[in-house]
Amino acid sequence: MEKENSIMPLFYKITLFFLTLSGFGQMPIFKRYYIADIPGLGWLANFHITHLMHYIFAGIFISLVVYSSLDFIIFRIDSARITKIIIIKIIIYLGLIITGILMIIKNFSGTPFSPNFIILLALSHFLFCILLLFFLGYHLTKKFKT
Repeated sequence: MEKENSIMPLFYKITLFFLTLSGFGQMPIFKRYYIADIPGLGWLANFHITHLMHYIFAGIFISLVVYSSLDFIIFRIDSARITKIIIIKIIIYLGLIITGILMIIKNFSGTPFSPNFIILLALSHFLFCILLLFFLGYHLTKKFKT
């Protein structure tokens, strides 16, 4: 069990990297700023590739969150305490997952979401993404200072 848990942070990092890359790839920034013109990175300008990639890594991310939650509830609830950092992480993860699922539902035909709600949904998803990036950046700089 210990060996399995030591590899989980690596899975999280890889998944979050590709989720972020594919999420920003769905906005036309890679083509606009000529990043897609760098040899080997042309696929970043293809919306369909980044969209599919985002869905695949979102599924992996949700699986990792569910696995970690169940692992905590079943095996560590007595020995671990929930800190403010963990609460912030839970809120950000839940915000990303809920807004992401609602955005998937929005993509189905016949969804009764209003245009204003769709804009709010997209901005909320982006806000949670930025919060996660700031949160991770803060912890990386804090880790390197000590």
